[in-house]
Amino acid sequence: MTPHEHAAALEALTPVARSMEAAAAQRAREPAPQPASDDEATGDEAHDGPSDWFPGPLVRKLLLVTALAVLAAGALAGWLVARAAAQDAMQRLVVQQSDEVELVARLLASKIEQSQKVLATVAEGITPGMLESPASLEWLLQQGLPAVRFFDAMQVARKDGQLSVNLRYGQLQQAAELDPAERDHLRRTLVDGKPLVSELIGTTAQDARVMFTLPLLRSEGRIIGAMAGVLRLQSQGLLPHSLALPARPDSRLVVFTREGVILSHPDAQRVLGHVRDEPGLAEAYERWRSRGQPLALSEDMTELYSGHVVSLASVPMPGWMVARVSDARTLLAPVQGAQRRAWTLAGAAALAICLLALVAMAWLARPLAQLRQRAMQVLDHESPAAAAAAADAAAADEPAWPRSPGEVDDVVRICTRLLEHRRLHQQGSQALMRQLQAVLSHVPLGIAVTRAERLEVVSLQACRLLDYTPQELHGRELLDLLAPASGEIDRMARHVRAQFAAHGAFDGELPLLRRDGGVQWVRAQGQPIHMGEPQAGTVWILEDCSATRDARQQPAWKGAHDALTLLPHRAAFVQRLHALLASRAAQARAPLPGAPLPAPGLYGEEGSGVLMHLDLDHFAVINDLAGHDAGDDVLRHLARLLESEVRQMGWAARLGGDEFAVVLPGATPARGQAVAEQLRAAVQAWEPSYGGRSYTLGLSIGLVPLPAGLRDVAPLLHAADMACYAAKRAGRNRVEVRRVSPQPLAEDQAP
Repeated sequence: MTPHEHAAALEALTPVARSMEAAAAQRAREPAPQPASDDEATGDEAHDGPSDWFPGPLVRKLLLVTALAVLAAGALAGWLVARAAAQDAMQRLVVQQSDEVELVARLLASKIEQSQKVLATVAEGITPGMLESPASLEWLLQQGLPAVRFFDAMQVARKDGQLSVNLRYGQLQQAAELDPAERDHLRRTLVDGKPLVSELIGTTAQDARVMFTLPLLRSEGRIIGAMAGVLRLQSQGLLPHSLALPARPDSRLVVFTREGVILSHPDAQRVLGHVRDEPGLAEAYERWRSRGQPLALSEDMTELYSGHVVSLASVPMPGWMVARVSDARTLLAPVQGAQRRAWTLAGAAALAICLLALVAMAWLARPLAQLRQRAMQVLDHESPAAAAAAADAAAADEPAWPRSPGEVDDVVRICTRLLEHRRLHQQGSQALMRQLQAVLSHVPLGIAVTRAERLEVVSLQACRLLDYTPQELHGRELLDLLAPASGEIDRMARHVRAQFAAHGAFDGELPLLRRDGGVQWVRAQGQPIHMGEPQAGTVWILEDCSATRDARQQPAWKGAHDALTLLPHRAAFVQRLHALLASRAAQARAPLPGAPLPAPGLYGEEGSGVLMHLDLDHFAVINDLAGHDAGDDVLRHLARLLESEVRQMGWAARLGGDEFAVVLPGATPARGQAVAEQLRAAVQAWEPSYGGRSYTLGLSIGLVPLPAGLRDVAPLLHAADMACYAAKRAGRNRVEVRRVSPQPLAEDQAP
């Protein structure tokens, strides 16, 4: 068989192989008879009685999803409501606690301001002369100003720092008995000229006190002295014990200094302690210190620390802080109790709604369960005849199919239509398989179809070629049949795969192992069923090429053919073309007696054949980038392509390098140009791949019709070469036509 016949058979068999693949896939999708599963058994039991109510797996899953959805929705709604209620309650408590802390801070600020006003009232009654007369100053403080009794102790100092009066609890004390800390505050007031509120003085809760100082000024603003009033920390005018009331186990009101020393606490033993030992308050204190700036009087800070709600407010003048620390869990305990009751009611309501939804869905899903049972009956009695009968029964509205307006009726119509389509498809598949079996049994070609390189279908001719039965070849890898005698099985297998990777197909000779141990050389042509989808399978054409290989060993054949492409070389091509021209000239000059005249278009002006000169475009790119081995592979593949396309109409030859020639002896110029365009398109669509890179090629073709009476080959080759050159100059990958004037016959040139 010629290469063109190979290609034609391969092209014709590819659609058959695709149809065969579709039929095989359909058979694979059709379930084999199996024992009934649990679900199927359940469905079969449902045919016998009231178990029609029992839902199938899908409906059961939908019921489960519905139940879970209702319960989840109820739980989510309850959680959102409970969370919102807890947040609202917490917000209310926070606002209330913040207001309380701010109120206490303002109360302390007003007390300190009142103490300063009392001290200022006393200072207004002191004249410069009294500073020099301690007796009159003592009388003024003890008798003249009742407001003096507001303080636990009072001191008056002159401008030079000498203490004029030191009055404590209404008794005059020596100047030397004044506490050094109190003396230091008096001196600071004399130096700065500003009223001061001292830090905490004293080391015990009973002795702890706060000192208020005020400069004594003359009318022109000159400092003439300073006076101070001292209040005990627990005195009624500052921080009495009643300030921390009401005492609750879940809440504490604490007043402390900027250094963290506690001034007031519900637990009297904690006074003069440090806030670092207070749960919840320690974190708030560190957070406040990290801010680096005090809070304003109208500003408060409320946050949650370690399960405690802590509110802070500032007393500006002394720099004290008022804090309310409450246990968040205790505060929210009433809300949580109400939430538990709400959760119980919400759960009961959700459960009731869930049960009602399940009953309603089961009622609505009853036709669907019946539809499943009917479909299971069709599946259990599956056969072409049963499927056809079921389709006919469905067309006649057999009551075995459930009826329910909406989706169920639509599905019933779809099922009956699918059954009918299935019956028709099975009939078509059976006819196709019979046709395919006839082809495989009678075609005089070795045909094989492989998937993942394993044989799935083998023709009888292929089995005879290798002396195997179809059962023995089925499932074997085609490349496993390579003959060990070749000595290069792995190399040849790699070569086949490389050809598919590079060209998408294979065309070459392979040594296969016969069952008797002999070696059978075959011409193998492989092409994917679906181009670009190797997993879909490959169609192979196999033909005995032993005689062709023996012919190649003859010296005459070697002397006339190119060793790389196995095509005739230039000298052999010229010789054969010259013989063609001479034969045609002789027939035109002296036709045989009784022979019919040449038909118009056969050897005449319009049908004298064509010569093509072909030049491969961009071939140098492959040689430069992929290497000369890749270039040789491209030339071999192009030679097989040309040989397959033109063998039935003419012949091809290699002129040298990447230049080829094709002669079509009986083709008209129009037919020759169509064949040239076909060759050009085939090369353009062919994208060889080497080293992971694809290359685009083209074919520049110069075409020359063979005029009648021409004997000399040289002008014809020159014209074809010039036409090819013109095609390259015009942009490559195109066909250019040139004509050669016919030469007169020899007898016409005689005198």
